[in-house]
Amino acid sequence: MYTLETDPNGKNLAVVCGNTCIPFAPANMDYIRFKADLANNVTLNDSTGNVMTSQAVAEFLATLP
Repeated sequence: MYTLETDPNGKNLAVVCGNTCIPFAPANMDYIRFKADLANNVTLNDSTGNVMTSQAVAEFLATLP
């Protein structure tokens, strides 16, 4: 399970998995795995802890580098 981390303005900064913070960096292997997991329907929580719908996840993926 992944959870988005946001700044006070609501901008997505990174994703957290357990105790690991994964930056949105295309060369980062954890980031590559994160994107693959999302494409395979792994759960993503928004910054408030709510599970994102598959449509919301797809829209979010489309915004990532």
